[in-house]
Amino acid sequence: MSGSRTTAGDLVVGLGATGLSIARYFQRNDIVATYFDSRDEPPGLDELEEICPDATILLGDNKLPKNIKRIIASPGISDSHPLLETALKKKIDVVSDIELFAHDASAPFVVVTGSNGKSTVTTLLYQMCRADGRQVLAGGNLGEPALDLLSQEEPDLYVLELSSFQLHRTRNLPARVAVLLNVSPDHLDWHADEDEYRNAKYRVYRDAEAAVVNRADDAAVMHSKKCDRVISFGADVPEKGQYGLCVNEDKTYLACGETLLLASRDLAMYGVHNHLNALAALAAGDLLGLEMAAMLQVLVEFPGLPHRMQFVARIGAVDYINDSKATNVAAAVASVQSVDTMLVLVAGGDGKGGDFRDLAVAVEDKLRGAVLIGKDAEKIAHALDTVMPIHFADTMGAAVSMAANCAESEDTVLLAPACASLDQYTNYMERGDAFCDAVEGLKR
Repeated sequence: MSGSRTTAGDLVVGLGATGLSIARYFQRNDIVATYFDSRDEPPGLDELEEICPDATILLGDNKLPKNIKRIIASPGISDSHPLLETALKKKIDVVSDIELFAHDASAPFVVVTGSNGKSTVTTLLYQMCRADGRQVLAGGNLGEPALDLLSQEEPDLYVLELSSFQLHRTRNLPARVAVLLNVSPDHLDWHADEDEYRNAKYRVYRDAEAAVVNRADDAAVMHSKKCDRVISFGADVPEKGQYGLCVNEDKTYLACGETLLLASRDLAMYGVHNHLNALAALAAGDLLGLEMAAMLQVLVEFPGLPHRMQFVARIGAVDYINDSKATNVAAAVASVQSVDTMLVLVAGGDGKGGDFRDLAVAVEDKLRGAVLIGKDAEKIAHALDTVMPIHFADTMGAAVSMAANCAESEDTVLLAPACASLDQYTNYMERGDAFCDAVEGLKR
């Protein structure tokens, strides 16, 4: 299986979902490549051998094969990986699967990125396009890998959610519309520093025709000026042709300029930060020429994605909210700010080098207590530095039980971890399911 060190010019690094989608893409296009994974028994190995029976597959050895001209790396593998470090020193091009997608896609595409909210906005935009009668496919960092979309019947439009990892390695990205929701420090265990992370996000605008920009981010506004058309969104009152929030007769409305579009209370999604997600989706739909009535109907009906401010239950006059997708501090802060009541916070996991001080500021004056789990529980406790009770739990079941005992009538128990889940769970979905199961257990 290891084969010769004299190999094809392309090297695919990582045999996860992205690596396998690259293999399928190469097979469809008769491209010979070498495949590498640092694990001796990677989970996608059998499937890769079915896709490319004659491919050279290198496992476990981090040495760079000879004669490699280009590397297509899975997004989870950082530039600090020994093989990639060697390749970059040798000036070998390291690209993402999105580079291949952008080269081959015939239909226009929209790109959605941001530290938080990108999955929600990608799904909203997908649903809005369908409601307007467009043929649309969505994928990328959410759902199907981008290259697998190219094997399906060509749609009117692709909607791609992209991570900073994918953007970091994409040279050419001529999006019809580029959407950047927000940028806050994240993935500092992958990127060299915060500047590299931010530049990866701002890169989304470089080749785009039109841009949706959060007008609270001055740097994003500056980068978006490269685009021919720009529509902004924000939590303030919008100018003509822009999107924002307006208060009229004590009710908050989503608005475009002076036009009131929809009362925020009529959105099916929970949480103030989802008002901004809705505004960003409306701005993108505007740039695509979608009918406003179709877009607003989606906002009235779409309840949000699982594990993103998901209402779980109301037990003993206490609401239980699952926001397991809040895998960084900024996302957890947005979760906290979306809750109007006193709350008991369930948080913790792998903080990925994040700073928890902003979380402490967000919960000030509204924290009934905190229950902390996982690898960085002590770090969060130190940052909170509060007179409110702080508890530590080894399991989610114990955490929910402690939170229930701490909560008072009309409080909210909020799972907003501010951390990744991999220290205890396979992914944030499994963590969120554990929270929901524990909450259901309170009923028994």
